[in-house]
Amino acid sequence: MIALHFGFGALEAEFWRLVFVMTRIAAALLAAPLFGAMTVPPQVRVMLSGAVAVLVCAWTDVAAPPSLLSLDGMLSVANEALIGLTMGFVLQFSFAAPVIAAEMIGGGMGMSIATTADPVSGAHSPALGQYFSVVLTVLFLGLGAHLDWFSLLVESYRTFPPGTAWFTPGRMQLLTSFGTQMFTTALVIALPVTLLLMLVQIMTGIISRSAPSLNLFSLGLPAGVLAGIAALIVSAPLLTDRLTDLSETAITQAAAMLER
Repeated sequence: MIALHFGFGALEAEFWRLVFVMTRIAAALLAAPLFGAMTVPPQVRVMLSGAVAVLVCAWTDVAAPPSLLSLDGMLSVANEALIGLTMGFVLQFSFAAPVIAAEMIGGGMGMSIATTADPVSGAHSPALGQYFSVVLTVLFLGLGAHLDWFSLLVESYRTFPPGTAWFTPGRMQLLTSFGTQMFTTALVIALPVTLLLMLVQIMTGIISRSAPSLNLFSLGLPAGVLAGIAALIVSAPLLTDRLTDLSETAITQAAAMLER
């Protein structure tokens, strides 16, 4: 009797290779601030991961471990997930800087209590933080920085093929140094507005000492809010430049993680 063989073994091996490649991409999309948002359905992330994985499988010679369920295979999958999470987490530092700056500005304006539920992260954030995040997102997408990030994600398979040592203590130190840059950038963004708010608070304190009969809260809070809004309007061009540089910094930091 002649047994028919349809050659499904090669197809199954290609399928597991695609799944293995999708691990790094899916982890990066999950950790990225835009694609990992709660408003993005998981089905969309899976389809996007599969589409990018098909391109990676066609452009590179990435090979899946012989047995994914073995100890070596599970360690390889964990390493791929760690690389992807790091590539996405680098962007989180850049997108967190405007939110920290908004906390500083909101505290000076007396609008710290003006918090709303952020539909992107699901947490409560200041109203100014959502405004800064929207502006940064528009600039990030408008400049095509997301395409550069996808390019770096694909390039990571050539620079660091699966199975190679990657996440060394030196790269952990490099990742933590990005946190320092995040706080520095947040301070630079909030500095013009906070300086003006500090002058308004000093003037309010002088007036309250000169005329103790005046109600400090009824005078200082409206003055701080109006001064903060005026400072935000005046510094809007500067804010756009800072957020544009922040988008470039995000891609530069992601590229620095791929350097040997």
